[in-house]
Amino acid sequence: MKGVITGEELDRASDESLSVIVEKTTIFARVSPIQKERIILALKRNKHVVGYLGDGINDALALKTSDVGISVDSAVDVAKDSADIILLHKSLHVLYEGVDEGRRTFSNTMKYLYMGSSSNFGNMFSMVGASILIPFLPMAPLQIILNNFLYDMSQLGVTTDSVDAEALSKPAFWRIDKIRNFMIFIGPISSIFDYLTFGVMWFVFGWQSGSQQLFHSGWFIESLMSQTLIVHVIRTNKIPFLESRPSKRLLFLTLLIVAVGIAIVATPIGAFFGFAPPPLSFYPVLFGLVIAYLVLTQLAKSAMLRLKWI
Repeated sequence: MKGVITGEELDRASDESLSVIVEKTTIFARVSPIQKERIILALKRNKHVVGYLGDGINDALALKTSDVGISVDSAVDVAKDSADIILLHKSLHVLYEGVDEGRRTFSNTMKYLYMGSSSNFGNMFSMVGASILIPFLPMAPLQIILNNFLYDMSQLGVTTDSVDAEALSKPAFWRIDKIRNFMIFIGPISSIFDYLTFGVMWFVFGWQSGSQQLFHSGWFIESLMSQTLIVHVIRTNKIPFLESRPSKRLLFLTLLIVAVGIAIVATPIGAFFGFAPPPLSFYPVLFGLVIAYLVLTQLAKSAMLRLKWI
């Protein structure tokens, strides 16, 4: 407790001095509705987010002025009308759970935005480069739709993902500059490994042996695996799996979609989508490329965190 001040003393304080007083005072006693409003406005001028809890007629003005007005179901009508939140249970733990769930939802939403923006940005570079270097479509329209469908299915688990305690301990804010930085610096990393996959399919395995279908198969499965598994790197500022574990649903869905993608290109089902089964020797190369991509992205993410770019 820092100090006590009464309403009479507040009347003698200017708005400028009140902005200093509210930072040094814990208890405000015998204050009128207008004085309550002045206190809240002073806190807001100091860049605080202000919540106010009240249930009487004298609290209506403060409830309306605060960022978050909180009242109870047994309060007078004018207080309930002025409040943003009305508690139906006599427990402030409801507010704690609401804040915790809000921060959890915001964190998981940001994961998807980081992942989607960087992935799409990288895919744009890959598609442009492939269109210039390769004498045919690098992936057929139906294959792109299938790739996007499977990728979206794998990300349904993001909403249930576990969130690091550090992300829940303090408020988070919308920062478009961090999304931009993540997109610009992380997105092209996926393009590097897309081009490596192009080179492997062209020079090592020879796309002519399986025509365009073999090339499509190679890039399809590499693209799907890299897009799907990168969420485990993006979802945390820590080392994935070792220091921060995903939710069981997210882990299950990502592994399931990877298995489904491999099964499609490796079985007769793939012929319907224009794929040809890659040789078994392709899969060790594929897994090596994906692991290298995840490691390089983790290193880039760690460097950007140290520089406070994200």
